[in-house]
Amino acid sequence: MARKVEKSLEEWAKTLTPSQLDIARKKGTERAFTGEYDGHKADGVYTCVCCAEPLFDSSKKYDSGSGWPSFYQPVSEDVIEQESDTTLGMRRTEVVCDACGAHLGHVFPDGPQPTGLRYCINSASLQFVDRADGGVEK
Repeated sequence: MARKVEKSLEEWAKTLTPSQLDIARKKGTERAFTGEYDGHKADGVYTCVCCAEPLFDSSKKYDSGSGWPSFYQPVSEDVIEQESDTTLGMRRTEVVCDACGAHLGHVFPDGPQPTGLRYCINSASLQFVDRADGGVEK
């Protein structure tokens, strides 16, 4: 069974930046092409900024041109949950961290093969762990 991390918004505010708190805990979004991981190309794993759960491997990242880091597959289907999102007058599928419920972004059916999916993820919801640095968070 996966671990579950539960904290109040006040507790999250002690460990996250205001931007991370707004996006990961209050379901905000960063503006396109402004996130630090959009054009990021290092070899490693993108983890949840809130609980450090490994979410996406850099080998599954691609440039979708959307302005957000995009992946065609998570490290495992067990690390994310999908929820219906009807905010902003549109129907989308929200992606959240299974371990702590952090808002990550959305998934769309217009990605590359082999999955055909595009996980469009906010940089502020992620922390990068570089394999070349022996697993040191960036």
